[in-house]
Amino acid sequence: MYFLRLSILPVLFFMCVLTGQAQQTPGTKNKKAAEYFRQADNFRVRGQYEEALEYLNAAVDKDDDFYDAWLMMGLIHKAQGDLPRARVSLEKLLRIERENQAPAYFELADLYVQIQEYEKALEMANNYLALNPGNKRRREEAEQYAANAEFAIANQARMAEFDPRPMPDEVNSFPMQYFPILTIDGTGIIYTRRLGISMDYDEDLVISRKDATGNWQEPVSLSDNINSPGNEGTCTMSADGRSLIFTSCYGREGYGSCDLFISYRTGDTWSAPENLGGVVNGPSWESQPSLSPDGRTLYFVSNRPGGLGNRDIWMTTLDEAGNWTTPVNPGEAINTPQEDVSPFIHPSNSILYFSSNGRTGFGGYDIYYAERAGAGWQESVNFGAPVNTGEDQVSLFISPDGKKGYYSLEDNGDAAKKSKIYAFDVPEDMQVAARTSYVTGIVTDAHTGEKLEAEIELFDILDEERESLVSSDPENGRYLIVLAEGSEYALYVSKPGYLFNSASFVFEEGQDIKAVTRDIELEPIESGSVSILNNIFFETDKYELKEKSKTELNNVIRFLEQNPDVKIEISGHTDDVGTATYNMNLSRRRAESVYQYLINQGVDDNRLNSSGYGQTNPAFPNDSEENRARNRRIEFKVL
Repeated sequence: MYFLRLSILPVLFFMCVLTGQAQQTPGTKNKKAAEYFRQADNFRVRGQYEEALEYLNAAVDKDDDFYDAWLMMGLIHKAQGDLPRARVSLEKLLRIERENQAPAYFELADLYVQIQEYEKALEMANNYLALNPGNKRRREEAEQYAANAEFAIANQARMAEFDPRPMPDEVNSFPMQYFPILTIDGTGIIYTRRLGISMDYDEDLVISRKDATGNWQEPVSLSDNINSPGNEGTCTMSADGRSLIFTSCYGREGYGSCDLFISYRTGDTWSAPENLGGVVNGPSWESQPSLSPDGRTLYFVSNRPGGLGNRDIWMTTLDEAGNWTTPVNPGEAINTPQEDVSPFIHPSNSILYFSSNGRTGFGGYDIYYAERAGAGWQESVNFGAPVNTGEDQVSLFISPDGKKGYYSLEDNGDAAKKSKIYAFDVPEDMQVAARTSYVTGIVTDAHTGEKLEAEIELFDILDEERESLVSSDPENGRYLIVLAEGSEYALYVSKPGYLFNSASFVFEEGQDIKAVTRDIELEPIESGSVSILNNIFFETDKYELKEKSKTELNNVIRFLEQNPDVKIEISGHTDDVGTATYNMNLSRRRAESVYQYLINQGVDDNRLNSSGYGQTNPAFPNDSEENRARNRRIEFKVL
């Protein structure tokens, strides 16, 4: 089962509690009440809770002070998610004279946390702990209830600000829908739908898209290649929309009960899913995937051996050969000895959101986040009110700009739609620090216009690190790559048989977030073909290379290594500002600086020469500052 319905977890726990309770002699002298209680327990153990409740109501009609019957009734209501009725039943226990009120104190502490009456929760937890309970596990849970209540009391001031809104009925059109993800441009939402409330009903992946006026449309199957008579769900998609990983349980050949599968999109068609293989999947339970923006790092949940708790978050990456590496556990910064689930890596690739019940918070499962720190993660932080409450918060999707949040919530007040998808505005001071934008376009052959499948790399030129690696669609040539706020980027598009093409982007903090469209033409490698080196930088009127030029220069070296028969000319060009003689000398010296760097890095000087052309070969008319800037350039030409 890959959809971790948190309402099921208390059912399993309370079944254990009730089993121990039912094995004892019912605490009533009324024989009829005792018989009703035994009948109720028989239905309870089979999961027939409504029938059990009928007998329990009959039991308390016979004996209004029947403690065990009220307790069982309260626990069943709580397991069903009917907290108001659970409250009535459990608070009744406090009005029954009894020497040991430990069960009432313990269950009410948990209940009051869930309904956010934290002062009462703290009182009940402390009452229970004052009895010095011998059950170590329950004592630790009561201590956690008290800690959560204290934390919430200190941090709940903002809860009134939280105003989640169900998404339109067009999206919430099924009995259950959950685990939503959005496309990078915000025009599509993909989620798991279930045709009935029980786990016996089919689960599939569907997508709802916005029309031209911004209204959400009726959802449709994501793909007949992906959905099957079995269950599919909890999916993740790369930012360019070309790789989709999802969970499938029992319906496909795999390694365990639930495995992760991948499908690739070409044009508008999704490929037949492939199992991610035995390195990622195994006999254990694997589910709830989340892909990094470039689709090369995968976060997922598993109960495999070697973790810190029962379910932990794990991560794996694609190596240069395109194989998933052995998953690693990110450790205590993310995982706990309890349950850590539902990872979501933000499109900025700098912050990981997840759900956990193993940390002090507002009660149950809370949303936490951890910011990247080098190769690791900083200590996790509770996302706080108003998002977290006493109810379980299972999963969270934050829009690329950090302003919108999406999640699913079970709605016990709607019999027709048990689970709905909600949206909310993220308070400004809780928004992700690194916002994102993206660059998209089409890659073509410069001569024929043919759409090309090419490799697109994004480098942060300030730290010379590659941030992303994607490819353009072989059918339509389209690509998309994410830019994170706060740096300068170089984009490289390459394909065997062609010169590489480069582009430069600056996305400063506080800058307006706007998607950039940049179509790319690639020149075939042939005599006379020219490529502009758009990420070579000099100070004004100087010829010494800036440090951030290294990424571009190293890309030239890689091109020469991959094409050992190619010889090139490095040429410098200027605008028309200044004298022709000055510009000729400046362009020659700048070309020589690039030439010398390549030689110093081991390039054979027989494959290179350099020339300065000054202002004699403008690429654009020198009629604006923008065009003059474009004329101040370094090129390389195939000889």
